[in-house]
Amino acid sequence: MLSTTSDYALRAILVLAQATDGRPLRADQIARATASPSNYLGKTLNALAKAGLVTSTRGPFGGFALAVPAAELTLARIVDCFDEPRPQTRCLLGRAPCDLRHPCSAHYRWTGIKAARRAALADTTVADLLVTAVPNQ
Repeated sequence: MLSTTSDYALRAILVLAQATDGRPLRADQIARATASPSNYLGKTLNALAKAGLVTSTRGPFGGFALAVPAAELTLARIVDCFDEPRPQTRCLLGRAPCDLRHPCSAHYRWTGIKAARRAALADTTVADLLVTAVPNQ
């Protein structure tokens, strides 16, 4: 349900969150660690920097680092840089009109699915993904 760009961005943020020595990581290092195309990831990292989620430093010791603590950075903030939440403007079944006053048969269920997806992204931080959890038996 995520775009390719959001997937790469999330992977890059996770790599940066795990960098414990405090030094910025170069885009090519992050690309290798995430198995992402280097040029594409470079543009993605620059977009994250523009959004204030990572910092970007030029020079031989430059690179990218988290600008927001992992415990405060929600997945929604990352994904929203590339997959902006959009209001439903067309009927899922291709019927018109389809809104709260004239819902199609899929309208309420689909609205619930979108809300649940959004809530999961908004309620999960980068730090949450890095915690080793034992699955319920």
